Amino acid sequence: MKLKPFARYAWGVLAVNVLVILWGAYVRATGSGAGCGSHWPTCNGAIIPRAPQIETLIEFTHRLSSGLALLLVVGLLIWAWRGFGKGHPVRLGGILAMIFIITEALVGAALVLFEWVAKDESLGRVIFIAIHLVNTFLLLASLTLTAWWASGGNKLRLKSQGVLRWAFGVGFLGVIFLGISGAITALGDTLFPVATLNEGLLQDISSTAHFTIRLRVWHPVIAILVGFYLTFLTLWQFSSRKEPAIRRLSILLGSMFFFQLTAGLVNLLLLAPVAMQLIHLFLADMVWVMLVLLFAATFQEESLLSTVE
Repeated sequence: MKLKPFARYAWGVLAVNVLVILWGAYVRATGSGAGCGSHWPTCNGAIIPRAPQIETLIEFTHRLSSGLALLLVVGLLIWAWRGFGKGHPVRLGGILAMIFIITEALVGAALVLFEWVAKDESLGRVIFIAIHLVNTFLLLASLTLTAWWASGGNKLRLKSQGVLRWAFGVGFLGVIFLGISGAITALGDTLFPVATLNEGLLQDISSTAHFTIRLRVWHPVIAILVGFYLTFLTLWQFSSRKEPAIRRLSILLGSMFFFQLTAGLVNLLLLAPVAMQLIHLFLADMVWVMLVLLFAATFQEESLLSTVE
């Protein structure tokens, strides 16, 4: 199916935001979050930093890319409002994307202004990283649904779906909880790097270790539990539904989560190099996007009506 211009634009905006998220992770992993000091929106008190160091370039580039993402979402909202009629779900998607990209910028600004960057080990930073992760997932979900609806997807119908609705709700909460534990784990890897795997294991069980390290041991456990649940959910959808889109998305979601688990294991064995952290995060974002798409395909009105018939 050939996509219309707005649909192509919506998928493009989603792709750009994923890249911005990955670059933000690169900023954190390289300790460049303080590259612009505690200034926001300026960088070290200037609109364009002079004689910048590499950390400043990394952070300033992230701010520029975030600004581009904001402008693209503004364009998405305007186009959605002008190109689709009242009550069309694309309009709702555009509004939600606009709300969450604004809150994304505000959370990022708070991290800078409160100096919860670079080597900061405070509880405030951990809490805001968790908030940042949840908001990022909500932004990606809004952009994904907007692109899905623009590509021909129908409105969602959640009423009278009982067990299925709750099953997806648990899946969403599981992936969000897994993402939060992953974000805290990545922060611990950045703040307290180790030279060997054995040193990392000793660090994990030490009673004097920082709380981000003590929480780190739970991330693989959460990943396995969420993996089992998503496997159950995808097998259930694949076996009980006849729609090709739902079956394809079930396979993609299951496969993507397997790749994410594999990347997580490799990341652990290689002591969390920056490249593997970015790959792991990209796969985590793709798992979330695939779960949102499977949810949309499952609960769209036409799909549900065909099942009843």
